[in-house]
Amino acid sequence: MGRRLVVYEGIGAWRADVADVQLGAGSLAATGTQIGVEPLPYRLDWELTTGSGFVTRRIAVLATGAGWWRRLELERDDVGRWSAGTAGRGDTTLQDPGGDTAGLGAALDCDLGRCPVTNTMPVLRHALHQRPGGVDFTMAWISVPDLRVVPAAQRYEHLAPGRVRYTGSHRGFTGELELDDEGIVTLYPELARRVAG
Repeated sequence: MGRRLVVYEGIGAWRADVADVQLGAGSLAATGTQIGVEPLPYRLDWELTTGSGFVTRRIAVLATGAGWWRRLELERDDVGRWSAGTAGRGDTTLQDPGGDTAGLGAALDCDLGRCPVTNTMPVLRHALHQRPGGVDFTMAWISVPDLRVVPAAQRYEHLAPGRVRYTGSHRGFTGELELDDEGIVTLYPELARRVAG
């Protein structure tokens, strides 16, 4: 446990991520920046905090591009209610940020699109990078760069130490994540690989 600076490169599309991750006893705090070019050039700055058990408390995301910006603040209170605040300016072909949070009641975690760090919380909560087991989750999934929020069904299943099968039925994707001893992703197939940290 401690503080790590992790850097990722995109797989299949040009993208770069850097995240400052602080792991505590049952909690995580992180800030990061992602730069990508699809579906249009964008910069994403985000800040995430969890409570005990690695349960999301708040994620704030700012997406910017040529002549536009949008912001999302997604929060989960102590009784499991999610709320989303949004703002933005400029014309794009992107969907509006935010969405109906009523369907997120079962979600404990956010999952920021194209951001491997946000796959850490469910893995650590159940130590799936270390011991056998499989767990089904509902995630508050945030699409990038539009910052649209939808409930997403996902499953994480231990395969071997440091290897977890991820299935995202919302995107129809299954892949084997590779993780370090602290449960932080080092390889997310078809998305990103860690190059430092």
